Amino acid sequence: MILSTDHQNIRLLTLADPQRRNPLSPALVQELLAALESAAQDPAIRAVVLTGAGPAFSAGADLEFLKNVTTAGAEANYAHSQELMRLFHRVYTFPKPTIAAINGPAVAGGAGLATACDLAIMSEQAQLGYTEVKIGFVAALVGVILVRNVGEKHAKELLLSGKLIPAQEAYRMGLVNRVVPPEQVLDEALALAQEVSANAPTSLKLTKELLHALPGMGLEDGFRLAAIANAWVRETGDLAEGIAAFFEKRPPRF
Repeated sequence: MILSTDHQNIRLLTLADPQRRNPLSPALVQELLAALESAAQDPAIRAVVLTGAGPAFSAGADLEFLKNVTTAGAEANYAHSQELMRLFHRVYTFPKPTIAAINGPAVAGGAGLATACDLAIMSEQAQLGYTEVKIGFVAALVGVILVRNVGEKHAKELLLSGKLIPAQEAYRMGLVNRVVPPEQVLDEALALAQEVSANAPTSLKLTKELLHALPGMGLEDGFRLAAIANAWVRETGDLAEGIAAFFEKRPPRF
């Protein structure tokens, strides 16, 4: 189950199956995709925070699903993989800023969900790990995002060892932005969401699109795309309002 609550213009989405440590069951994946779509379409919502209920962020795969995965058949397994791909892709390319509030262990698919977010606040008592290799899985979908976050050497260490790492190690590798005491995780994430979402929505969306595209481009193509974005944004209402506010010495009304 996903709990959705609004904190001013921030949508907080909570994975709410604490007895099972918030696994990414097929039903939860579908519900989270629907909740994200609702947040994307709501003009009053400027950013999304993801967290878990209870002591864990997400333990990854649903155990009941895991029991049957080797006998489910190729079509069913591919359909499930596609849905998980849709979730990671949607979070990673979401048009509004996304912040993970990692309140507890984020494991396997749960680690992938946190990694897909733009920014992450992690409890100093939490752990994070891409543990798929320990049971014969491959963190294939997660790997697409992970290597963009931390580079090839760190990604190889994490994916080939399958180890759980503490919060400070996650911070050192660049997986999270801040490490805070457990009781401060959600407040820090919401505050960061408010800080980021105060900026121009058009600028935030375009900046995210550029950051997604540029790593796969050569130098010349990257500069050409950046020049187009630089010129295009000059025609937007957000920039007109931002410049007017600057000269009138008042906060912009985005």
